[in-house]
Amino acid sequence: MLKKDLILKSPVSRTIGIENVKDGKFGAVLSRAGVGKTSFLVQIAITQLLSDEKVLHISLDDQIEKINLRYNEGYTNLVDSIGYVDPQKAVRLWEDINLNKVGISYNEATFDTGKIRDYLKSFKKADLAMPSIVIIDGLNFDTDVSDTLDKLESLNKEFSVFIWFSMKNHREEKLCENGFPIQLETHKDRFDKAIFLNPVEDKIEAIILKDGDRTDQAYRLEPATMMIVENE
Repeated sequence: MLKKDLILKSPVSRTIGIENVKDGKFGAVLSRAGVGKTSFLVQIAITQLLSDEKVLHISLDDQIEKINLRYNEGYTNLVDSIGYVDPQKAVRLWEDINLNKVGISYNEATFDTGKIRDYLKSFKKADLAMPSIVIIDGLNFDTDVSDTLDKLESLNKEFSVFIWFSMKNHREEKLCENGFPIQLETHKDRFDKAIFLNPVEDKIEAIILKDGDRTDQAYRLEPATMMIVENE
């Protein structure tokens, strides 16, 4: 019951929809620096963990300790959002589902799609359940990443794993005619899902840029927690 309550309350379920999180090849969470891309990606991952699925989180920015801290904070924020929960039940559930998360830290020099393929192959070789999603946080879309995306598309086909990216845009850049930041516009045909986090006053507006027919829908989030703002 706690798992179900947490999934229903998740900002991911309320915006993207839990059934859409891994429907396609690529997804992106876009924003300027410091708005909440990583925090929202963590909430995407937590919905999968709560659904008893595996997650591979790759960061080019954070060390493993920081990645784990982000997950602990994200889970705590989600638990707190549903009201009182028996603390022991919450801890036991997290200890259980957290086993299905694997974090890997790279930097721009050490990041290599071949290493990701080898890691995914190790799941297959050991006859283990594959991750349902891979998160890649920190890839620099201001550079030419076409070759990297080609290789990651191959991983999607080979392992049927949906890949979510953080994608940083910049305050001084104007949006393209269709409302996309230039970083997404350049690769828009590759992406099935995209959500844009935009600071508005003291909240964050989460705008669906790509998700089939569900475009231009907007939701308000609390910046500190990434939780949906209920009717004000």
